[in-house]
Amino acid sequence: MGNDRALGGPLYPDPLLPPLGAVVACLLHIAVFVVAVLYRNDGITDKRQHAAEKNKTQLQKNGPVQSDQKGPPVPPIHPERLKDFVEEEFLNGNLTTWEMKISGNPEQPLKDAVEPVAVKARKPSVRPKNEFLRFEDISGAAFKIQSGIQKTPCMYSRISKQYGVDIYLKKEYLQYTGSVKERGVLYLLTSLHEDQQRKGVIVATDSNFAMAVAFHASELQIPVFVIVSAGTSPNRVKICREYGAMVILFGPTARDAQSHARRLAQENGYLYIEEEDSAGYLAGLGTVGLEIYEQVPNLDTVIFPAGGYCGLLAGSAAALKHLNPKITVIGVESEKFPIVQQALKKGHCLTEHDYLTHPLYGDLGGPSFGANTIKLTKKLIDQVISVREEDVLLSMLRLLECERVTADAEGAMGLAAIISGVLPDLKGKRVAVVVSSGNLPLPLFRHCLDRALVLDHRVCKFSIVLPDFPGEITKLLEAIGREEVRVLDMQKENIFLCNDLFTLEVTCLVETRDKTHSLQLRTALADRYSTLKWIEQ
Repeated sequence: MGNDRALGGPLYPDPLLPPLGAVVACLLHIAVFVVAVLYRNDGITDKRQHAAEKNKTQLQKNGPVQSDQKGPPVPPIHPERLKDFVEEEFLNGNLTTWEMKISGNPEQPLKDAVEPVAVKARKPSVRPKNEFLRFEDISGAAFKIQSGIQKTPCMYSRISKQYGVDIYLKKEYLQYTGSVKERGVLYLLTSLHEDQQRKGVIVATDSNFAMAVAFHASELQIPVFVIVSAGTSPNRVKICREYGAMVILFGPTARDAQSHARRLAQENGYLYIEEEDSAGYLAGLGTVGLEIYEQVPNLDTVIFPAGGYCGLLAGSAAALKHLNPKITVIGVESEKFPIVQQALKKGHCLTEHDYLTHPLYGDLGGPSFGANTIKLTKKLIDQVISVREEDVLLSMLRLLECERVTADAEGAMGLAAIISGVLPDLKGKRVAVVVSSGNLPLPLFRHCLDRALVLDHRVCKFSIVLPDFPGEITKLLEAIGREEVRVLDMQKENIFLCNDLFTLEVTCLVETRDKTHSLQLRTALADRYSTLKWIEQ
């Protein structure tokens, strides 16, 4: 014990220090881990070099290595088409440009690197309102509105046998609101920005266009307001409200209602829409032409109403002429308001019929007949004709009797061209006639039918002066009954007469089968009564 102390060290190791064997073992473990990591990295590097050399050899022998993933091939880029593509996107309002601003002097650090290029600033692209209509617009509209409108039938009509023409009626009155204008309205509403759809739209008319806007805006959950004059038909007001629109009666005239609607739109952020001739609205209406071409093979002629429906005429003609330039397109308008013919002669739109609404023909002129419509009509329409009001009324009668169609004047305009006989070249041809609408008020529709029966010689009126003795009226009724004629009304007058005291004048309103039957009755009565006075129409 003393010797160990003399050597200057403890006999046993200090318990606070680790044993020497543990330190050596720890160092060995660290060394083994480092060697393993270095070996793994060297192996991965060798594998990558080997794979690269293998791919290089395969590329030299067999060309580019094909990917194992299956998918559609990448379309080749044609540099000659890039310029047209960019211009097309710019016209459609889909091209966006950016500018980057650099603080300080941006040319100094870039002087030695590249030559500075002047950046041409462009204004935000806006699609022009009256952009010329293209077939691509119509086909795109057909795809977009297919779930919101009816694909109406185009069927062979029994009226064909009466006039020697194979008539196919395109029944657009079967749309929910009874008018073809639903097509253009729905395409316009679905093309609005979401912000504008949330704010709402406003329209100032009581026409078929307003009813289409009221219905489809409500279906799309777009707030809609309809401003009409105080003299608007109560039935139209009721229908628009049932469709979901807020209807406001303002002012005595349509011009006052439109001014009020524009003011409300400006103050509240609503979008004021009207029946225009923009490419979007015409594209929606032009889908009728696509359906007719698909439904009637070997078509020769298509007849459309013109005037207030000139957008339908122009848009559908663009589709038909693109698909088959040999198809003849004819527009028909009223002889009282030859708006389209006058505009084509003068080469510009006429404003004398703006804000004018006719009880029978609806809206005349206005924004729906603008520069874009005139260009299309002049370029694509083969013929524009006018028909008499009498022919329109007879057409309404024929459609009701033969097809059970309650068409209005615009809807019956196409068939009126065939009934009038102004198109003798259509004999034996396949002709499609568009029945565009059927929204005539019932009192006016009844009045039109009564007038049409008179024009068709099926309702006649005459007066006879008879002796004022018992049995004379009975003898007259017996004579009428022998001719199988139905008496609708009879009146007698014996005071305001210039004849003898004991005479009376009997006026009869009767119904016959046709013109031949009316002549037969007239001849029979003339032989029996010399005082017969036939009241001409």
